[in-house]
Amino acid sequence: MSLLTPPRHSHRPTRSPRSAWVGLGIGAVVIVALFLIDQFLPALFPASLPTRAQDGLTLALSVLIEALPFVVLGVVLSIVVQVWLPADVIHRWLPRQAWARRAVLSLLGMLIPVCECGNVPFARGLMMRGLAPAEALTFLIAAPIVNPIVILTTHAAFGWDGGILVARLVGGYLIANLIGWIFSRHPDPNSLLTQRFIDTCDRVTHEHGTPVKRSLTQFLVELRAVMPALVIGSALAGAVQVLIPRDMLLAIGSNPVLSIVTMMALAMTVAICSNVDAFFALSFASTFSSGALIAFLLVGPLVDIKMLALMRTTFTGRTLAVIVGVVVASAFAIGIGVNVLV
Repeated sequence: MSLLTPPRHSHRPTRSPRSAWVGLGIGAVVIVALFLIDQFLPALFPASLPTRAQDGLTLALSVLIEALPFVVLGVVLSIVVQVWLPADVIHRWLPRQAWARRAVLSLLGMLIPVCECGNVPFARGLMMRGLAPAEALTFLIAAPIVNPIVILTTHAAFGWDGGILVARLVGGYLIANLIGWIFSRHPDPNSLLTQRFIDTCDRVTHEHGTPVKRSLTQFLVELRAVMPALVIGSALAGAVQVLIPRDMLLAIGSNPVLSIVTMMALAMTVAICSNVDAFFALSFASTFSSGALIAFLLVGPLVDIKMLALMRTTFTGRTLAVIVGVVVASAFAIGIGVNVLV
């Protein structure tokens, strides 16, 4: 069912905005946690609390500044799809079979080389043009990995050693299509989406005016939707890195199974852009196995804290829980397989 048609559950009342309260709550929890750790576990961190707080703020700002240009680019591309392309042009270019459409959409990132943050507004634009949520998710999951910049940077970091580059590309493509297939079986695709996004789709459908006016309006709508999530996600990424001792993660890097789990946890918390995360992973190459590095390179671009906060603007919490479960389980299996074969 197209999102441009009124949803069957549109009678549900729209929830009031809670972004400010969520932000205040997260901030309060982080501050309390910092003081409790500093009070009861003073030896856990070598640096003082003010130093760690400053490091967390610096990390959060770096994630935000790194992601912001790609978010704006993704919003611009989303507007091009929503306003300037003919309504049926995307459907004419895609195959008729559902599996083939998802397979093609998985490769769309090769033509739109932005990082994972910019893909979220672009995927929103695709759904506003009538693509099913499962199809948009297939693009959204594959694009952060299957794009030319990520391929080049991963090759620059690892070359062909350990099959890391091939495993990352093939693994990302397969995980995206698996997620797309799972959600394509859902009997009510609109229930995968937040009511706020459905309401936005409905407003876009009935919006009139010149293309320029519609573009400016949609630019503000998209920025208003994704920017609070980006700020919260960046703050969480900085806070988690301050709260979790890095030495604790490195101490278990020699275990072939725990190292994979550790690197996946690290990938979800550091929230590094997929365009450069290969160089970050390279710094762990002497400590962690190839399977652990591949798990890091698969999980980070798809379900890190920042990405989940952005996706929450569009998809329900239950949908995101399924996505995280599939990505983590698949990345773990691929990591174990690489460790056995290499």
